[in-house]
Amino acid sequence: MATKPLTQTTGRRKEAVARARLRPGTGVHTINGRPFEAYFTTAVQRMVVSEALRVTDTEQSYDVDATMHGGGVSGQAGALRMAIARSLVEIDPESRPALKKAGLLTRDPRKKESKKYGLVKARKAKQYTKR
Repeated sequence: MATKPLTQTTGRRKEAVARARLRPGTGVHTINGRPFEAYFTTAVQRMVVSEALRVTDTEQSYDVDATMHGGGVSGQAGALRMAIARSLVEIDPESRPALKKAGLLTRDPRKKESKKYGLVKARKAKQYTKR
């Protein structure tokens, strides 16, 4: 069994929810039991997730074990980024200003707009014919 996590935090974005556990280690990321590179296939998604660790220069200091559900891959990457940032603040409160300045502690409030009746999507309407 792995060592007890230092912190466990939650991050959310769109419909995605990520629970991150940080442990002292060598920078190994595991997401839903899968390796980091297998879960986040594009370089942009991997960069988004590890941004908080890059800002605080702790990329090789902590192992991240995360469980995620809901949303798409991009939303999950944003949710995990926030969860990791919150964990780093719990571990080291001095890192808060740097993470705050980078905008990693702010919850992104954007959500999918709800569909309106009489329309096809939230704003898309059927084509209007005059004659």
